[in-house]
Amino acid sequence: KTTGTEEWYYNLFPKRQLYEPRVPYPLWDNDWDHRKPISTGDANLDREHQRDVRKRGVTKHLILIRHGQYDETDKNDEKRILTALGRHQAEMTGKRLARMIAGVNEKFGPCNVTKIRVSNLTRAKETADIIARQLPPSIKNDSNDIVLVDGIERMDPDPNLNEGRPAHTIPGGKASSSIIEKMDECHPNAERAFENYFHRADPPPQQNNNDEELIASTTITTTIDSNKEQSQQHEFEIIVGHANIIRYFFCRALQLPPEAWLRLCIFNCSLTYLTIRPTGTVSARMLGDIGHLGYENSTFSMHHGFNW
Repeated sequence: KTTGTEEWYYNLFPKRQLYEPRVPYPLWDNDWDHRKPISTGDANLDREHQRDVRKRGVTKHLILIRHGQYDETDKNDEKRILTALGRHQAEMTGKRLARMIAGVNEKFGPCNVTKIRVSNLTRAKETADIIARQLPPSIKNDSNDIVLVDGIERMDPDPNLNEGRPAHTIPGGKASSSIIEKMDECHPNAERAFENYFHRADPPPQQNNNDEELIASTTITTTIDSNKEQSQQHEFEIIVGHANIIRYFFCRALQLPPEAWLRLCIFNCSLTYLTIRPTGTVSARMLGDIGHLGYENSTFSMHHGFNW
């Protein structure tokens, strides 16, 4: 339908604001992150390279954490701080992550967390600070800000991760002019953040199969310290952010319609966990996991429990 000068999508919102995948659903876009290796022109050689990347490449793990419960009564962001319960939620989340980083036993070894990212909103930054204090011994800068936690780099707050309306919602009613404006403002930021953080890791350097010395060295390294090598093939990043943006990322990463984001529900300080294999495939290991909080500490914004 055309309203005024704009074409609308089923009278819900302007069609220009509908996310349209390059590859039609439900097919998978193998070059979704623009990092698919360029073909050599030799199908056999391409398959050989693919096997090598699958074997030696790095799997990227992204753990997305919604901020703790916060005071929603003030519109000023600086005053929208965590409640006492929200601070407790963040502390328990930090302790859960600390166990993951340290490892529990030989079967559940340490996780190689390299970065903590956070939005530029107060409630998320406060949550990230509390989480960081629960992690292994920290290193601070001249301003006494925690910048490194046992090899984990604290990245500068990213406004592109701020809460907003990243996509329209289906089902939903006809979008108002204010909603359309919010979409135009928020969607580009959310999409920039997605492109910056959601992608496969850099491919491993190509190995010369004729270099016997290199092969022997690799074999010895694997034999002596296989656990360390296995850890190095996995990199974890923590992103502390917001419910709408996390749900949008979840849909985008799994190549599901982003307009479905509101069909999902994630509680405060929940963990949403995605893996990106070196070949570019993506899978979800957790969505809104709150097992570390217990029912008594589980909230969705100011709602407690499930009867709402």
